[in-house]
Amino acid sequence: MRSRAAHVGAEKNLLSESEGHAHQLVMDQPILMNQELETIRHVNHDIFQADTIDITWDVAEGPEGLEARLDALCIEAEEAIDRGFNILILSDRRAGPRRVPIPSLLAVAAVHHHLVRCGTRLSAGLVLESGEPREVHHMATLIGYGCSAINPYLMLDSVDDMVVQGLVPDMTSPERAQRNVVKAIGKGLLKTISKMGISTIQSYCGAQIFEAVGIDKELIDRHFTGTASRIGGIGLEVIARETLDRHTSAYPGSHEDLLPVGGIYAWRRDGEFHQWNPETISLVQHAVRGEGGDAQAKYDEFAEQVLSLIHISEPTRPY
Repeated sequence: MRSRAAHVGAEKNLLSESEGHAHQLVMDQPILMNQELETIRHVNHDIFQADTIDITWDVAEGPEGLEARLDALCIEAEEAIDRGFNILILSDRRAGPRRVPIPSLLAVAAVHHHLVRCGTRLSAGLVLESGEPREVHHMATLIGYGCSAINPYLMLDSVDDMVVQGLVPDMTSPERAQRNVVKAIGKGLLKTISKMGISTIQSYCGAQIFEAVGIDKELIDRHFTGTASRIGGIGLEVIARETLDRHTSAYPGSHEDLLPVGGIYAWRRDGEFHQWNPETISLVQHAVRGEGGDAQAKYDEFAEQVLSLIHISEPTRPY
């Protein structure tokens, strides 16, 4: 049986059974619409209490502000539980020209592991309100590091805007379009967890069955504790600088400046570097077709370019 149902709230001892074990907010799936998040935020009940914690930092603090805000964020979450809150909403809604949003996965994992070390993690459920998550993989990693529910408000607002502008064929209802996107993400999550032999979102939550690539060991040990990481990489300072660079791109000095194209999904001249780019593809095509009788030379050039990226000096020779 596969299930996308998600639960938010304090959890009790699995080895016992009581009425308190049933004190959970149960949702059909973990992706929340904006109005659903507001319902949780303003829940008025003697059992459930929600607190919103800001996950942004002041741009004037520079890269050092990220680490300071992470430390303060963890303390605020700990104190919120001490005050009786059992639903913690990590929100970057304050993001703007003067406030930089902490990468959502880093914020969720930092709070999750801090509360684990404090011994109070089961006293509250984590909900994320962020404009960053937009792909199934984003949702899966967030859930895997302890997030019970996610409100990807920017993605939902973008879908709304696309429908209003008539960019979605045969779609006139923004709410229906948002529901379709949420349904699609839910199906993607089930496909993702099934690859690990897991059939329910509740079992996947906090399981953290990932391997980190290119992350510094100190950062892993502190905020992604227990995650497999066979190679080192960037630390918190580099993440902070990259986050600030993206923030600067979002709020340029001139209104005439446009956002960079990015090139994450497809090659762009001024975007992210792709190993498969027009030059490497052209070289391998010439090598395969054998045009001009220089197939070996083209392949050697192609192999040299590709292997140089993974620090292998001697290219193989298939001919």
